[in-house]
Amino acid sequence: MTTPVAIVGLGKMGRLVAQLAPEYGFDPRATFSSSSIETLSAQALRGATLAIEFSTPAAAPANIRKLAALGVNTVCGTTGWYDHLPEIRSDVARAGTALLYAANFSIGMNLFFQIVARAASLFADYPDYEAWGWEIHHSAKKDAPSGTLKQLEVEMRAGGFNGPVPLSASRAGTHVGTHEIGFDSPSDTVTLRHSAKNREGYARGALVAARWLQGKKGVFEFREAIADLESSKAAAGSLHYHQ
Repeated sequence: MTTPVAIVGLGKMGRLVAQLAPEYGFDPRATFSSSSIETLSAQALRGATLAIEFSTPAAAPANIRKLAALGVNTVCGTTGWYDHLPEIRSDVARAGTALLYAANFSIGMNLFFQIVARAASLFADYPDYEAWGWEIHHSAKKDAPSGTLKQLEVEMRAGGFNGPVPLSASRAGTHVGTHEIGFDSPSDTVTLRHSAKNREGYARGALVAARWLQGKKGVFEFREAIADLESSKAAAGSLHYHQ
C-alpha cells in the first residue's frame, strides 16, 4: 500500500522526487508547480498529509506555513530561507505538524559534514593553518554561497576552528555541485572535497527523510533522521537509499 505525498515545486528536483517516489512507497498524487501553488488546498492535496518541498528561497516560508496550516508534515529541500526559521518553528508547533529541513539531503554530504567538523577540530590547535571554503553549482542556482557551504562553515565552528573562513561561490553551466574545504600553511595544503555526480542523491535523501517524518511532530534536521536510522539499522549493517 502506497502513501500519498504532495510534491511542491516542479523544477528538476521536484520532478526527480516524483519519479523516484514509488520506490519508497509513496504515491505523488498531488503536485504543485510555482505557478499553481496558489491552488494548494485540502481538496487539492487529494489525501496527502506529507509533502516534499523544493521551490525557491522566497517561496519556501509561505509554502511551509500553508502546508502546516493544512495539517501536512513537510520535508523542505529548499535553502536560503533560514532567517525565517524561528517564526516557522512557532507556526509548525502551533499547527501540531512536523518539518524536516536540511542544507543538503545527500547522505554523503551529511557524512562529509562530520568529516569537516573533525578536521576543523584537529587544525584548530595549529594557528599556521588558514582555512577556506569554495563551491561550484549550475548557473540557475539562486543562493550563493549555498546553504550547504554555509553549513560547512557552521560545522567547522562547532569543531572549534576560530580563524577566518572566507567562502566563495562559482555559478556556471550545469554543474550539480562540488564543495571544498581547505587548510593551508607555509608547509602544505590539505583539501577536503565532496562532488555530487547527479541530483539523484538529493532526491533519494529527501524521500528517506519523508519516510522517517511520517507520524512525527516538531522541527527536525536531516542529521537527526540519519542518526536515528543508523541506530535502528545497526543490526542490518548499513543505511541504504533504496528500500
